[in-house]
Amino acid sequence: MIKLINHEKRGNFAFYLATLSVSGLLLAGCSSPPKAPDQALQAAELAIATAEQARVADYASPELGEARDKLTAARTAVAKEEMTTAARLAEQARADAELATAKAEAAKAQAINDELGKSVNTLEQELQRNSGGVQ
Repeated sequence: MIKLINHEKRGNFAFYLATLSVSGLLLAGCSSPPKAPDQALQAAELAIATAEQARVADYASPELGEARDKLTAARTAVAKEEMTTAARLAEQARADAELATAKAEAAKAQAINDELGKSVNTLEQELQRNSGGVQ
């Protein structure tokens, strides 16, 4: 009789273990899909819009084009419910747009620096002409 009780306990344990396993699988299957990366998409859209307003395409067109392409791919990934991929692409789109903005700002600053250098040279030439070449 003792052996029968132990056998029943083992059967109950196996039943409880099976019940827990099935419950876990059901809960995993019922979990909601990951949410769309709305914040990442909005950040990318804002970065691209900011770059476009700053006329970045004049200085960093390839980077801005890549940002637009990645944002489009991120939206496609959302439609396919590939949220991890969508989030990654949205972050890359934002980074590409910010890179384009930074490159454009650097190019604008270099153009201003070059213009100032030319102005300084012109002023130095004028000063030398007016002083008769004596410094």
